[in-house]
Amino acid sequence: MGSWTGTVWARAHQRIDASGLAAFRVLIGLVFALSAFRFLANGWVERFFVEPDTFFTFWGFGWVRPLEPWAMHALFWAIGVLGLLVAVGAFYRIAAALLFMAFTYVEFIDVTNYLNHYYLLSLLSLLMVFLPLHRFASVDARRNPEWANATAPAWVAWLLMFQVGCVYVFAGLAKANTDWLVHAQPLNIWLSARTDVPLIGPLLDEVWVAHAFSWGGFLHDILIVPLLLWRRTKVVAYAVLVVFHIAVGVLFNIGLFPVIMISAATIFLPPSWPRRVFRRAALPRSAPPATPRWSGAARWATVAIALWCAFHVLVPLRSHLYGGDVSWHEQGMRWSWRVMLREKNGAISYRVKTSIDGPERRVQPSRYLTDHQEREMSGQPDLILQLGHIIADEYRARGHHHVEVRVDALVSLNGRRAVPLIDPAVDLVHIDDGLAKAAWILPGPTEPPPILKPVGSLQRVAERRKRESP
Repeated sequence: MGSWTGTVWARAHQRIDASGLAAFRVLIGLVFALSAFRFLANGWVERFFVEPDTFFTFWGFGWVRPLEPWAMHALFWAIGVLGLLVAVGAFYRIAAALLFMAFTYVEFIDVTNYLNHYYLLSLLSLLMVFLPLHRFASVDARRNPEWANATAPAWVAWLLMFQVGCVYVFAGLAKANTDWLVHAQPLNIWLSARTDVPLIGPLLDEVWVAHAFSWGGFLHDILIVPLLLWRRTKVVAYAVLVVFHIAVGVLFNIGLFPVIMISAATIFLPPSWPRRVFRRAALPRSAPPATPRWSGAARWATVAIALWCAFHVLVPLRSHLYGGDVSWHEQGMRWSWRVMLREKNGAISYRVKTSIDGPERRVQPSRYLTDHQEREMSGQPDLILQLGHIIADEYRARGHHHVEVRVDALVSLNGRRAVPLIDPAVDLVHIDDGLAKAAWILPGPTEPPPILKPVGSLQRVAERRKRESP
């Protein structure tokens, strides 16, 4: 091993206070439990996994199907309990493995439920299966004091920092586009709809405010990781991060994303931060354990970590292979941390022919989808294609041997006028989804998005009273 690699190896295995890692475990476990119990309390298990008749599957995972209603409810209770077991560190590795499988299965049932922050939770739960986050301040450590340890190798925190940092770095890079930085869209659209927010509401339809928010979000995402890594700025940077996510959570309906990121970003704080917060005694000084030898097992572990990191760098970058605007064609959009980048609205109508010379029949997506599914599907070409195949399969099941399915998909991106998303002449029956560039998706609009003109607060009140008057 060379001098440079030897230095990295030694620093990666330098012992750090494990209390920060234990706090990370507790917070993420509680987030899982909160997410599951929140779904149960709000009736979302019924809404998203029981009521729909049609489910959109991820490419390559068409075999994933929801369980029976009682089993889906039981699964969410299990996720909540497993999250609590991870939080307290009881049967930790088994609980983390089951939590990863259960939670990821739920996420794979229907593409329209995909959220970046739930993808992050799946990745973190998988990493936690292999990371020793349970050897301090846990039920397992109390039950097995012989392998309990108040320190951990630094590489454990490094790997978690990398995973959480990917969210911010790639979210920041994705915001480096003209819609976001030059035209302040889609924030101009979203903020203009939140003029009812107390105190600052009247300002939110001002164009300069949308520009300030756009640049603030870009600078936050692109700079927060370096600032969190630098010892002199990490505490202040974390405070900024907390304020940023709370503000975003107040202004936009983004679920648990702020809670998840505030909890996950604690991994960047000094490893002993829980001791300082709760005024616990510092770790006793002792001779550091010897740096592990560069053995065969160590080589394989290092290769596995390197491949993991390379995968999570390359996957978000794959969208550049397709060209065009990824917010329009959506190829490479998922798994890429492209957070809050587009506002898409679509009007989708299918045309079905059951004979070569026969008439076309109009089929509306609402026959197959819930309102939530139709809203999410209307701007995503692969889901429009998937529903086209579902419609074709239904007509074949009725005894029609010749089925053609075409679609009229008019879609608006970030407030632009609606234009066709998919070639209306293409028979979707003969199109298969895949990783190749989709020629059946039409080029996106080239004109800039509109800027919503501000409406003064007095004028807005007058217009509201006029609308409400009998």
